[in-house]
Amino acid sequence: MIIAHLSDLHFDDDPRAEDRVAAVMAWLGGLAKPIDAVVVTGDIADHGAASEYARAAELMKHPAPVLMCPGNHDVRAAFRAGLLDRPPSDDPINLAHEVGGVLFAMCDSTIPGRGAGFLADETLDWLDDVLAGGDGPAFVAFHHPPVEVGVPLVDAIRQTGEERLAAVLGRHPRVVALLAGHVHTGASTTFAGVPLRIAPGVVSGSLLPVEPGADRGWAEGGPLEYDRPPSLLLHVLHDDGRVTSHQRVVSG
Repeated sequence: MIIAHLSDLHFDDDPRAEDRVAAVMAWLGGLAKPIDAVVVTGDIADHGAASEYARAAELMKHPAPVLMCPGNHDVRAAFRAGLLDRPPSDDPINLAHEVGGVLFAMCDSTIPGRGAGFLADETLDWLDDVLAGGDGPAFVAFHHPPVEVGVPLVDAIRQTGEERLAAVLGRHPRVVALLAGHVHTGASTTFAGVPLRIAPGVVSGSLLPVEPGADRGWAEGGPLEYDRPPSLLLHVLHDDGRVTSHQRVVSG
């Protein structure tokens, strides 16, 4: 199984974000063999406006299932109406999908009105139940990483309460990897003994403190790079349960 993993699209009224997403989707459409799923780990919209989700719904079409969870820039009610064709609601958006015998548990790690992340008790209870429903491979996806990754901008607003997530994962060894976004740079680490793969941002890239420009203030554009081309991860799920991740840059 091959999974495309995108994050942080940030649709807004500027065509720049749309052009970058369109380039990524065109690149996926030009692959020699079809992929099995597209996972998008949040911040689909920049302001949570209905118009942003309408454009995302138009541009994010793909023959494979496109699975999304919200990020801190998303608004639950508008996300539901614009991307899921469901009645607006402010409840957490938790969705389970099975693709080719593999479970994708898409979790809502957002706190409405805040940048930081937290998995609500109802989300963790839902995740526990979903993972208990089988023994095949499972991916658990959310926007906010549950650990620090060395990027101060996002470490300050990462997912907290992570010991509760670790307890759930400890009961379900079927989880082969955790998928996240939020950081705007591709990164790989572990959490609770499980691989954690963080997708780069489609809209922009973030800078580590050792890189030139990382000390820029927000008036100067912040510690972000907007000229960096969009990129994504391709995850390969092997028959033995291993996950190999490849980062690809989409140019021109």
